[in-house]
Amino acid sequence: MISLAQTAILLAAAVVAVSLFRFARLSSILGYVAAGLVIGPWGLNLIGDIDRILQVSEFGIVLLLFIIGLELQPTRLWVMRRIVFGLGTAQVALCAVLLGAGAWALGQPPLAAAVIGFGLSLSSTPLVLQVLAERGQLKTQYGRAAFGILLFQDLAVLPALALLPLLAGSHPASGPWWAGLLKLLAVIAVVIGGGRLLLRPALRIVARVRVGEVFTAAALLTVIATALLASLVGLSMALGAFLAGVLLADSEFRHELEADLEPFKGLLLGLFFVAVGMSANLGLLKSEPLTLLALTGGFLLIKIIAVTALGKLARQRGDSARRLGFALPAGGEFAFVLFTLAARESILDAATSDLLILAVTLSMMLGPLLLIAHDSIIKRWLAPPQQPYDAIEEHDVPVIIAGFGRFGQIVARVLRVKGLPFTALDSSQTHVDFVRRFGNKVYYGDASRLDLLRAAGAEGAQILVLAIDDVDASTRTAVLAREQFPRLKIFARARNRQHAFALMDAGVRDVIRDTYGSSLEMAASVLEALGETPAKAREAVRRFRQHDEATLAAQYQVKDDETKFLATTAESAQQLERLFEADRTTPE
Repeated sequence: MISLAQTAILLAAAVVAVSLFRFARLSSILGYVAAGLVIGPWGLNLIGDIDRILQVSEFGIVLLLFIIGLELQPTRLWVMRRIVFGLGTAQVALCAVLLGAGAWALGQPPLAAAVIGFGLSLSSTPLVLQVLAERGQLKTQYGRAAFGILLFQDLAVLPALALLPLLAGSHPASGPWWAGLLKLLAVIAVVIGGGRLLLRPALRIVARVRVGEVFTAAALLTVIATALLASLVGLSMALGAFLAGVLLADSEFRHELEADLEPFKGLLLGLFFVAVGMSANLGLLKSEPLTLLALTGGFLLIKIIAVTALGKLARQRGDSARRLGFALPAGGEFAFVLFTLAARESILDAATSDLLILAVTLSMMLGPLLLIAHDSIIKRWLAPPQQPYDAIEEHDVPVIIAGFGRFGQIVARVLRVKGLPFTALDSSQTHVDFVRRFGNKVYYGDASRLDLLRAAGAEGAQILVLAIDDVDASTRTAVLAREQFPRLKIFARARNRQHAFALMDAGVRDVIRDTYGSSLEMAASVLEALGETPAKAREAVRRFRQHDEATLAAQYQVKDDETKFLATTAESAQQLERLFEADRTTPE
């Protein structure tokens, strides 16, 4: 058991190191690892019993996997299926094959090489997401791709954690592999069956008690019980917790469970990274510095090249593919878990495991710096020269069009033929140069900047047509316009319902969804081609539009509650069917 004095040392080291790293705008994970390096055997040697700390802190990994399971809602996975299961699968497979082949070529046995390749192919989900969030790049094209790949990696690590004991069990003393597989299937069946029949009803009963700490205790009991069940049959505790999380992902308790367990997960996960830092064999920096640097540099380079190539194959625009490659080269926290478990199961020898863990630690320290260096180099030497924003002529206009793509141009053409003046802004220099060739008067400028909106005449204008294609930039501009120019009426173009909800959050009431009107026009034409009179076709489309707009407003009210959102969607679909069914049964 960890003593009170050891607990005080661990907490003090974590508080100081994490605070320093966050002030330096580096990941808190690196702070925890650095704290472990300082107080461990290769530093001040304040704590010697690392194994006991690792055993306690591994419960943080169990809680992390449970919360990852809670977040894997089927609807969310379906929306991101191409990135998660397409690009994510390709990234893990390609990097694992390349890195595993390299390990095998260097003399590792096939099984050990496969574990090394897979472990090094993973990246740190909290590290990458934190870096992208701090740089405001999570909603960019490559930011969304990075999130999808990381989500697949979190999914892929579960079979690996389950298979490692089974692969180690290929030794005669451990029994045949199929026995382990049967155990795995049995645990899945028990967790799913027991969860449906017992877990949800039990949580409903506990929720009725209305005592917060009792529900927190029930949440911890859920995780511990499923983890113990998996452990009793020789499987990973994290696997059992993950299955329980997935089972509760679409339940009404998802948000409360996540909120109750988050503090425990954060502390224990931090303790795990402190223990990783303490167990890192810094003696390798003295004895094998070249090997360590070559290993770290080698797998970073392979991952950058492989992920960049996959990004280009996935048709990432501009420099998004290269940015994606530089976002995901570092190793991740699950590599620590995999390599530690593989050494425990005698798949890897201790020396190789120590070298890999130290290389992953070093890569996690270098990863954010590589992305920062890449952006700095591109911005300073390789980026095309940017012209300054255009000076906008000062004149009173009733309409400002922000975004002069296909949507904004159509609005502008109608205004022009009616003789109504407007000022058009677009943030793409290339696009502005192109549309000017056709006689369009458009200014190069970012509409989300207050000074440019003022220069465009927003204080005296009547209407802002928000036709920006980028969701994040569109929402930023809407928020700015509502705050600074409350009298300005905003008509906004939305790419989808989620974008519409974001604009409505910003106070925009007139939201027109992309392709919605043209889709309804085509629907009317199809109905006429099938024999409906033009009047009946137009009426059917009008009623559908009216019902869909009412549904959008109802969904907006419950958009943060997935259960109510899905219920509203289902109810709306049934109402629409009943509405048109009544038309079919009404005599003419």
